Amino acid sequence: MCCDLKRRFLLLYATQKGQAKAIAEEIWQQAGAHGLEADMHCISEMDKYNLETEKDPVVIVISTTGTGDPPDAARKFVKKIQDTTLPPDHFAHLQYGLLGLGDSEYTFFCNGGKTVDRRLQELGAQHFYDTGLADDCVGLELVVDPWIDGLWLALKEAFLLQKEKEGMSSDAVSSSLSAAPHVGHELNLSSEVQNLKLEDERVRSSDVLTQKLVDIHLVAPTRDTEPSLVHSVPPVSQSALSIPALPPEYIEVQFQDTHGKNPHLSSLISEGTAFEVPVTKAVQLTREDAIKTALLLELDIADTVFDYQPGDAFCVICPNNVNEVEELLHILGLSEKGEYFVCVKVKEGTKKKGAAHPQHIPERSTLKFILTWCLEIRAIPKKAFLRALVECTSDVGEKRRLQELCSRQGASDYTRFIRDSNVCLLDLLHAFPSCKPSLNLLIEHLPKLQARSYSVSSSNLYQPGKLCFVFNIVEFPACPARPVSRKGVCTGWLAELVAPLLHPNKNTLDTKGGSSSTEKISIFARPNNNFHLPADPSVPFVMVGPGTGISPFIGFLQHRQKLREEHADWEFGETWLVFGCRHQDRDYLFKDELRCFLENGTLTHLKVCFSRDSSTAELAPPKYVQDVIRLYAKEIARVLLKERGYFYVCGDKKHMADGVSDAVVDILSMEMEADKLEAMKILAMLREAKRYLQDVWS
Repeated sequence: MCCDLKRRFLLLYATQKGQAKAIAEEIWQQAGAHGLEADMHCISEMDKYNLETEKDPVVIVISTTGTGDPPDAARKFVKKIQDTTLPPDHFAHLQYGLLGLGDSEYTFFCNGGKTVDRRLQELGAQHFYDTGLADDCVGLELVVDPWIDGLWLALKEAFLLQKEKEGMSSDAVSSSLSAAPHVGHELNLSSEVQNLKLEDERVRSSDVLTQKLVDIHLVAPTRDTEPSLVHSVPPVSQSALSIPALPPEYIEVQFQDTHGKNPHLSSLISEGTAFEVPVTKAVQLTREDAIKTALLLELDIADTVFDYQPGDAFCVICPNNVNEVEELLHILGLSEKGEYFVCVKVKEGTKKKGAAHPQHIPERSTLKFILTWCLEIRAIPKKAFLRALVECTSDVGEKRRLQELCSRQGASDYTRFIRDSNVCLLDLLHAFPSCKPSLNLLIEHLPKLQARSYSVSSSNLYQPGKLCFVFNIVEFPACPARPVSRKGVCTGWLAELVAPLLHPNKNTLDTKGGSSSTEKISIFARPNNNFHLPADPSVPFVMVGPGTGISPFIGFLQHRQKLREEHADWEFGETWLVFGCRHQDRDYLFKDELRCFLENGTLTHLKVCFSRDSSTAELAPPKYVQDVIRLYAKEIARVLLKERGYFYVCGDKKHMADGVSDAVVDILSMEMEADKLEAMKILAMLREAKRYLQDVWS
């Protein structure tokens, strides 16, 4: 009994969109096969665990939000451990291993995990296992899988060390643990993700199912020499496969009647208050022949208590595409059941740890409501979902290929044909027609349909009772793994919704009476506590925003113009805007408005560049915003260093924001006559002081 107790470890997760929880559940599930008991809790459930008295090893899986903060579920925990009155040996008794999830597309990669890790170290906690940092940009599984594999040996050693410290014989626990199956290879783990390497796997743990080589010959021969979503080639096609354990089912769906009302959309959000507001204006900002189509929408918020500052963001509650929902119902054989109310319950006797009714599924709603408003049917299927789909597939060849895609051996195929191709459940069901999943499986594995976030592009001071925002209609062109093109879930829906406002003279069957009808959308606030104008209006600032990245800066300039009109005696600092687009005559957003801001003195300097326009000038003009910044190096350095100004960047992270920060480092290095490392430290200090601010997306 003593040994059983000592084989327990505490497993905490902090998730924003469900990935950290899913990984924690995978660890919990594998623990049993290794003779261990994982006591799993959300990190927010502080009444169910106590790190101050915890004697067993602790495993933490924590994600990071786009802004670099720990997830909402970890806020109280982080606040508690950041108490400055805690002594440096507060957690000296604690042994832990931490797995951080993040996306290197964003500036503060894995910062949620790094913040907790650093603070636990400061308070005396010790690692029993190296920290892993998984990157969603290249595939979490590249780090997560080997990190979990190495965890079991590290836990075994932690238990042995714990016994030795307590002055007890470790023979009993050692024999107990060695009797349980464990990973037979060594794992070379470094806290740096790129150094994570998995050595040759000669021994497979019992938590994975090994597909016998004999099964391979059941697949029909093919002449294809290139792999695809539905077809593999050697070595994958000839490998024995290590695939994840089958996730236990835990949801039960019961169909009821067709009477009643669906819940209000406001019940779908867990934070803040949702407001249903009319769309009063829609303007296409780009020419028809522009590569991307940008729209500006104006919302009437006058009859609400919705408040915002320029620079804030807000969220739009959006539905899945109605045609995709109907198609999914048809494939599932549930077309006739769409309007039926369903009751979702936890399956009695399920083996899933902590199984609970999904918070994003209403207690009572129609099937169509769930598929339209609650589940992200466009989500890229996780490997656990693929593993579950294997059991719903009757064709032997299709079953084998799904096994390959969720296996270790098929990791690169998964990345190429599912992850990078943006393949969703519908694509899989078309590609593997013998796969017929149950409704409960979809509810178990499809994540919550997230509201989409947009930057405010207006000022309440300048346009009282109005809120404007700008977006490109996202396009996903067809590809071999996904033969149909699609528009973004939210941007496609919004574009269709406002079509009557954009084309008021076109009477189509979809306009429901034409332009006289007022469409409404549901929104809720998502304040940005940092991306705001300087509190002191005399402080100068630089704004860099190519494409729709200009959106929040229109709100900045509107606000500044109104302040100048109302406070003629105030001192206002100079303002710079660096804008870029492809073509001057096709996608130069807010061209006339910017000229007005320049003429009335609200905007001091406007610098623009056009990346696709040809030039006959002897000296080629700059193509990108980072090139423009370099041209004005002395002025930028003066604003940042001498005048203690602010620098704002908004737009694409990978192709722009990184280039801008590199340009700023070069400018600081040149103007301060310092080496690059010193310049990078200065930029880090500007970030820390909230004077170099980013609102970026991938």
